[in-house]
Parts: sequence; C-alpha cells; structure tokens
Amino acid sequence: MGKKTDMKITSELKNIKAVSAEITSRIEKTKEGISRDTLFDIKLCVEEAVRNAMIHGNRSDKKQHVLVSYEIEADKVRITIEDNGNGFKVRDLPDPTHSDNLYAEGGRGVYIMHRLMDKVQYNQKGNRVTMEKRFILKGA
Repeated sequence: MGKKTDMKITSELKNIKAVSAEITSRIEKTKEGISRDTLFDIKLCVEEAVRNAMIHGNRSDKKQHVLVSYEIEADKVRITIEDNGNGFKVRDLPDPTHSDNLYAEGGRGVYIMHRLMDKVQYNQKGNRVTMEKRFILKGA
C-alpha cells in the first residue's frame, strides 16, 4: 500500500487543474517510465470528477469543499473525490452514445471516466466516486 494523500479544495473551477497536476506529477516522480496515455487518462478523469463534484454536487457554491484523496500503489493509483451534495444514481444518467444525446451539451464526463479508468465505484449516496487506474509503462 502506498501513502494516502488528502486534499480539501473549494468549489472554484481554478482548482481543478491544480488537483490533476499534483496527482499526475506525483505519479511521474514515483513511477518512472509511465506512459503518456496512462497519465492523460488519469488527468482527464480526475478533472471530470472534480468538475462534476463542484458543479453538480456542490452546485458551484464556492463555500463548499471537495475532498480529494489519492494513493499511489506499486501497480495502480486509487483516487477518491467527494462533494457535499445529495448524490446521484449513475444508472439514471442518459446514455451519451444514444442518437438522442449525441449533440447534447453535457453528459459525457461519467461515461469517459468509466471508459478510461479500470475501476469506477460510487458510494450508496452517490456523492463520492473512487477510481482506479493500473499503470502502463512506456513500451509495455
């Protein structure tokens, strides 16, 4: 097991990239030879999850916080993002690949997270997501 790192950020969009940069930077420092594709997947999914927590969970209330924790293990990273909202049921989200939703303005973030991460789980309330991504090294 790796060392768990916790962050508490306000629901301000300017904090999204700082969170993903810290996580990917730490991974790069501890996992020499990690593929750019793997880092990109992690970065994109963290940014989507944090954005969703801020906008949908905390309703863009800058006084509300998002809790982010991550743990870098030998073969994967585990990231948990939690907001103060009422939560949601992933099964209630419209399918972004359905023809009626192809041109919809939003609704792709959760879909992307499920496609790019190896594991995505929500707590029962639906206000906390935990994602895992196995490390793929360059040339592997």
